[in-house]
Amino acid sequence: MIRALHRWPGLLALALVTVLSLSGAALSVFPAAERIATPQAEAELTVAALANRIQAVYPGLEQIRRSPSGRITAYWFDQGAPGAAVIDPATGQGIGSADPNQVERWLTNLHRSLFLGDGGRIAMAMGAAAMLVLSLSGAALVARRTGGWRQWFKPLRGPLASRVHVEIARIAVVGLVLSSTTALWMTASTFDLLPDGGTQPAVPTIVSGETGFSLDQMPTLQQLPVTELRELSFPYPGDATDVFTLKTDQGSGYLDQGDGALLAWAELTGWERASETIYMLHTGQGAATLGVVLGITALGMPAMGATGLLVWLGGRRGRPRIRGNQPAGRAETILLVGSEGGSTWGFAATLHAALTEAGQSVHVGPMSSFAPERYTQARRILLLAATYGDGAAPASAKRFVDRLNTSDPVPDIGLAVLGFGDRSFPAYCAFARTVAQTARRKGWPELLPLDTINRQSPQDFARWGRALGEVLGIALDLSHQPVLPAIDRLTLVSRRDYGSEVQAPTAILRFALPHTSLWQRLRGVGFARFQAGDLIGILPEGTAVPRLYSLASGRRDGFIEIVVKRHPGGLCSGQLTALEPGDKVSAFLRRNPSFRPGRRRAPLILIGAGTGIGPLAGFVRGNARRRPLHLFFGMRHPDSDYFYGEEMPGWQGEGRLTRLVTAVSRGARPHYVQDALRGEAVQVAELVRNGARIMVCGGRDMAAGVAEALAEILAPAGFTPAALKAEGRYVEDVY
Repeated sequence: MIRALHRWPGLLALALVTVLSLSGAALSVFPAAERIATPQAEAELTVAALANRIQAVYPGLEQIRRSPSGRITAYWFDQGAPGAAVIDPATGQGIGSADPNQVERWLTNLHRSLFLGDGGRIAMAMGAAAMLVLSLSGAALVARRTGGWRQWFKPLRGPLASRVHVEIARIAVVGLVLSSTTALWMTASTFDLLPDGGTQPAVPTIVSGETGFSLDQMPTLQQLPVTELRELSFPYPGDATDVFTLKTDQGSGYLDQGDGALLAWAELTGWERASETIYMLHTGQGAATLGVVLGITALGMPAMGATGLLVWLGGRRGRPRIRGNQPAGRAETILLVGSEGGSTWGFAATLHAALTEAGQSVHVGPMSSFAPERYTQARRILLLAATYGDGAAPASAKRFVDRLNTSDPVPDIGLAVLGFGDRSFPAYCAFARTVAQTARRKGWPELLPLDTINRQSPQDFARWGRALGEVLGIALDLSHQPVLPAIDRLTLVSRRDYGSEVQAPTAILRFALPHTSLWQRLRGVGFARFQAGDLIGILPEGTAVPRLYSLASGRRDGFIEIVVKRHPGGLCSGQLTALEPGDKVSAFLRRNPSFRPGRRRAPLILIGAGTGIGPLAGFVRGNARRRPLHLFFGMRHPDSDYFYGEEMPGWQGEGRLTRLVTAVSRGARPHYVQDALRGEAVQVAELVRNGARIMVCGGRDMAAGVAEALAEILAPAGFTPAALKAEGRYVEDVY
């Protein structure tokens, strides 16, 4: 709900809010510039002395005004001709034109009404309302993303556009809320939607009837500092019944021109003071520094609009366009998707099309939008759930299980859960299993038993579709064609071969960076931006199913590098290890934000064996800040598969690698990486006590052995791998 409340006002009012914020930012400069350029009255100067100085220069003085910036303007008549000037309070002389700044006036009309009168004012008020909704909903989303208001400035992960969007929001949100709220107040006041709340002193009916009393003899003007003056209007020449009109920061009143007596006075009301404060907060008049600060925060709105649009477009790229998607309240079939990388949405689109063709009305949405009360016409709910990491919920299914647990009662309609995963991972379809178990425990009727799809298999999906069709009494033919991200053609520039001596041929393959445009870099599309630890999808010839490899390089390294071991009968690994420089492959990038070293200065313990060294070597290579890095690397034999052995001494000499511990499994005394950890148990435990983060990459058997060894090592210190995982201090990338 909050995300939709944030997204649609932003998209619909983007142009209007951009004009509003840019013009407001430009206008914020003028109060500060006026303050700097204006001669200020000395603190002890009184209105009586100032009026005398000006009147001596301009005998036909009619009015003196002081703006919030301290600028004093005088108006007079000279032989029937009007005159006006900005005044130097020290001399009473005019020093500049009193004519309004035409650029400021133009910007003000644009900012207030788009040059369209009342219709434009209403439009800009709608823009201010959109800005307020965006600011408040955005603040709630930032708090949700960072884990609560107390972690407002927690370091962020994710695509650049998303991080920039949130970083600006965290700083600008207070100013934007203040600007939009005060703008709405001022608009309401303009259209008389707020009570006036002001009082005016009664116009005096009894005056002295005299004229010509000296200004410097009037007690009220003698006691009033210029710094509190707003306006002093003189009586009409020759009219003994007219009076001086005085307005100050405290109130307004009338003075007798014959004896200087204060004839009437009215203090400013609380409502008037509040209105003036709001005007000051919005315009910066009287608070030039605050105005500039608010202007700078207003500039954040166009930047957030641009980055927000990129984030939205990126989200749409991850989901195929589903034609004929029915509203949730009118659909017979509710199809909810839990996906991290976006591939599961492609299966959902295929299923939606097949069900629609069979005459069903279907609504497709993310699992995070689960709201049983909206499904008034639903007869069944289908859940397509991928698994993220070690059994966690994917991006589009956050908090689904929590909502299911609090849903009481559960919908009295059939449920089918279909899990997507890779059987080579120990947590195969773990999230889908958790969902199915929770639903069963809540008593949700089962339409179909839990089923799974291995490695995005179209055959598995078609099989499940036939079973679903039998239950529904319809013929359901699910012929799925995977929807892949934008594909780049990568050219191999070099290779280094290892492992032939131990019958494990492996190659470090380095590809040239593909050309990317500025627009692609801004959007973060393809290989425009990536880090070591992200994933590269290789599409081998002869299949539509990609294979994923961890990157051993980042964009700043200037190349794309992976470590590939040839597996017997392996289609992709066989093609990759057969490449020669100049050959090309089809590839795409998939980000892996959960397996990155982060920006903290705490030590890193990197643990890998075999090809698992790839991303770890990338972390070491990219350690320009000389963060303490301790690498534990397992190999078969130094003469055969000591990957990156040539670079290790140089990285140590540059301070990028603090310590290297190797384990050789094919020597006289087989020694595995978990054995190397046990041999350094004291140092490892001390590093963890000092806040170190552990990163493990390699085969799942190795990872299991490492976890067992670390449990033994850390137990005396009161740590466990599970607890460290919960804190984000133990992460794995296993295969």
